[in-house]
Formats: sequence, structure tokens, C-alpha cells
Amino acid sequence: MSLIDSVSLPRGFRLPGVDGLIQWIVPLAIIAIWQVASVTGFVPNRVLPAPSDVLLAGWKLLLSGELVRNIWVSFCRASIGFLIGGSIGFAFGLANGLSQLSAKLTDTTLQMVRNVPHLALIPLVILWFGIDESAKLFLVALGVFFPIYLNTLHGIRTVDPQLIEMGRIYGMSDGELFRRVIFPGALPSIFVGIRFALGIMWLTLIVAETIAASSGLGYMAMQGREFMLIDVVVLSILIYALLGKLADSASRVLERATLSWHPAFQKR
Repeated sequence: MSLIDSVSLPRGFRLPGVDGLIQWIVPLAIIAIWQVASVTGFVPNRVLPAPSDVLLAGWKLLLSGELVRNIWVSFCRASIGFLIGGSIGFAFGLANGLSQLSAKLTDTTLQMVRNVPHLALIPLVILWFGIDESAKLFLVALGVFFPIYLNTLHGIRTVDPQLIEMGRIYGMSDGELFRRVIFPGALPSIFVGIRFALGIMWLTLIVAETIAASSGLGYMAMQGREFMLIDVVVLSILIYALLGKLADSASRVLERATLSWHPAFQKR
């Protein structure tokens, strides 16, 4: 029994929703300390504005409609780039995991490209695509491609061979074997790749939008920097963090729903 298990309350005494609230204790404590430090002058506003000032700046932008518009633009960019890069990475992961010939043809090339930091390609991407939307989508798609590709490939290659052999003994066709054994066995690793890719998606979008954009959260942050509005810059960063958390939570919900049959996920 772990230390956490030994100090946890008996299930009969556990309040509803307590487990969900525990994860927010540290972030709320940090915000409270931050507010106190700003109000007392320990942290000057010109360095880091108080959370209340950031909230007020967000409220003003919300009333003007600028905040909703920029969040929507960034969300659309992130979603489209993720779908493009994730789909291609998933397809290559499946192909290389199931076919030795495909792996021999493409895996070495992909591994070489993977070792090039995709953000280092920004000057080249601007030359290729200009500062249009396609440049930002390309960077996001390239960023999410490799986590999903690698984890899909790893998931398929690590499926228990005994399960595959058992499926063949029971007379499953290749399609049925993939649908009932290989793909479900690879799903935990695929979801790890999705969660990792979601983090890279927002990281890439932040950089792309701060370089060349006329809308989006990165653009809003750059405008805040130009006019010395530090509260707007901090607000943009916090919204990125919240969107990242929401995306991760959505993937975890989907993971639990999809892997409800898996013993490791039934305990969570």
C-alpha cells in the first residue's frame, strides 16, 4: 500500500467532488499568494500585475468582444493544425507499426526530421507560406505529428504477441484481429501521444501567433506588449494555460470512456 493510500480517508467519509477539488488547491494557493504579494507591494505591478488587475483587463476585453474573437481564432487554428498533423501522424504510425516494408521505407526519414526542432523552421516556413494562416497551421501540424506518430507506432509494436497468436488460433481475420486486439491494445499509448501532442500544439501556436498574426491570443499578447499593458500579456498567457488544461481534461475523459474495459483505467 502506498503512502497516499494509507493517509486517504475511508470511502464512506469522502465528500462528493473532493477528489476533483484537490487538484485545484495548489493553483488557487499560488493565485492567493500572488494577490497578497501584489497588494502589499512585494511584487510591483510593473513587473507582475495582481490577479485582480488581470481579471479586470479580461473583463474589459470580454465586453469589447475582442477576447472572445481572439480565443476563437486561436482555438480554430489549434484544432485544424492538430487534426491535420495528428491524422497524418496516426496514419504513419499505423502503417509503420503494421507493415515492416512501410517502416523500412519511411521510419528512418521521419526519425531524421523529428530531430530537427520544428520551431527552428520558422524562417523557412515564412519564406514558403508567408505570414498567412497556412504557415501557422503547418507549424502546429508539424509539432503534433511526431508525438502521435511515435506513440501509435510504439503502441502497436508492444501489443502482447500472445494475444495476437490467440486471435489467430480463434480464426480471426487480419481486419478483425486489428479491430479487436491490436488497436485496443495500442490505445493507451496512443492517448499518451495525444496528450503530449496537445501540449506541443499550444506551445507551437503561442510562438507562431507572436511572430506574425493579426488576430489570436498571441497577437493580443503582442499588442499588450506594444502598449505596455502587462495585465493583457499575463491574461493571454493564463488563457493559454487554461485552454491547455481544458484540452488535456477532454482527452482524459475520452481516454477513460474508451478504455473503460482496461483494468488500469477502472481504478481511476
